[in-house]
Amino acid sequence: MIRILLAEDDQVMREYLARALEKSGYAVTAVDRGTAALPLIETERFDLLLSDIVMPEMDGIELAQRAAEIAPDMRIMFITGFAAVTLKAGKQVPQARVLSKPFHLRDLVLEVDRLFEMEQVPSSN
Repeated sequence: MIRILLAEDDQVMREYLARALEKSGYAVTAVDRGTAALPLIETERFDLLLSDIVMPEMDGIELAQRAAEIAPDMRIMFITGFAAVTLKAGKQVPQARVLSKPFHLRDLVLEVDRLFEMEQVPSSN
């Protein structure tokens, strides 16, 4: 099962996103800030870091940069409602996908599915 670490400071949004991803078959661990995510990245294996960019204590960009050092194979996707922050994220973490708020949950799940679809296709051998 694909494991997602969700870092989102807004409780309602965090619960909403986690529920939608779990219903789609993903295992989700959700935290309310980047500083809570880092120890988990150091001790557990996640396939995707799904992070808000604007959060207290440590923003999503710094979290992603630190996460990439700890777990270079983990994919990164940002969610944000700030256009200027989206541009900054694209420059500082170019391998990350960025999904701008507002988005429909279906769009989020489709983006996550796309990230992993190559791994889920059974080989014909």
